Amino acid sequence: MDLEEAKARVQEEVDRRADLLLEVSHRIHGHPELLFDETFASDVLASALGAEAGAYGLDTAFESRYGSGDGPTVAVICEYDALPVIGHGCGHNVIAAAGLGAGLAAGALADEAGGRLVVLGTPAEEGGGGKVLMGDRGAFEGVDAAMMVHPCGADLTEADIIAIATWRVEYFGQGAHAAAAPHMGRNALDAMVLGYNSVAALRQHIASTDRIHGVFTEAGEKPNIVPDHTVAEWYVRSASIESLQPLKARVLACLEAGAAAAGCRIELTPTCPEYSDLRTNQVMIDLYRANSEALGRPVYEPTAETRVIASTDMGNVSHLVPSIHPMIAISPPDVPLHSAEFARWAASEEGDRAVLDGAKAMAMTVMDLWLTEGLAQEVRAAFGSEP
Repeated sequence: MDLEEAKARVQEEVDRRADLLLEVSHRIHGHPELLFDETFASDVLASALGAEAGAYGLDTAFESRYGSGDGPTVAVICEYDALPVIGHGCGHNVIAAAGLGAGLAAGALADEAGGRLVVLGTPAEEGGGGKVLMGDRGAFEGVDAAMMVHPCGADLTEADIIAIATWRVEYFGQGAHAAAAPHMGRNALDAMVLGYNSVAALRQHIASTDRIHGVFTEAGEKPNIVPDHTVAEWYVRSASIESLQPLKARVLACLEAGAAAAGCRIELTPTCPEYSDLRTNQVMIDLYRANSEALGRPVYEPTAETRVIASTDMGNVSHLVPSIHPMIAISPPDVPLHSAEFARWAASEEGDRAVLDGAKAMAMTVMDLWLTEGLAQEVRAAFGSEP
């Protein structure tokens, strides 16, 4: 099968399904669902693929496979969960529809091209680690390459995906009347504040690539009642999963010190599997970039002005199999992700264009992997040399 002919055909397959893909994008955008509750989105996507939700023990995950040849197995990944209040402020409806388009287009040629394709619906990227759970349950076994696209304000080869650990932190003290018997109380709010201030002091002694964020979600009921129970949520990020570990220990020591100083008990509960840093496969991203440029959409290396720093469970996938996670523009560069304004761009004409262009560029990259002699070995070799 001729490679250039195959690339032209997958573009035609995407165009033939354009109305379906944009309808799916807008339906998901108009029906935002939080992590692990994406029943509407997963059903819409699975139905379009002729599959059913419920893969790998997750109610809102799905899997659809194409091809039976002995060529490389490529995974195209869909995300579709939303954010509280602002809905698709990260544009996961675009990711979902582009992945659907790439899957349907490449899948239509799988038998003829001799390759194998798996389209994976991965729930709960926004703090649930769906890909981590699916990976632990074998979703990426036998996969030779994995890809997805993510919207932002520029077309980039990658985002700066850094590792993250998250916790719910609870402090338990002793309630008392704050005026009549303060000496009988042990103030769980003090414990939480002291922990927060300890982390604030730590910030000046961490690497510039590290990030620490904390919020108080429960802080007491009334000023004249010594709080006996408070709750915070903490995120700790670092450049790699390896550098995350010592930073994590330092932050937890700060939080525990606050409890000790206030005479309170602390409980730390991870709220999500740890996300790893992203290892972009250079051979694959060069292919994707050339295919995107052939569509009239140049893709650039991130700069200090355009780089996007974030965390995602696609990072974990990139440690299992060769992977790419390019960024595709749907908004002006100054529109921040995770904002109501970005959510509006996710349903705009630019968002629609990204659905179709992203689907085509990924499907064309799948054709490269299936039809270019020795390319799968180059991808694997590059994966083995990634830091």
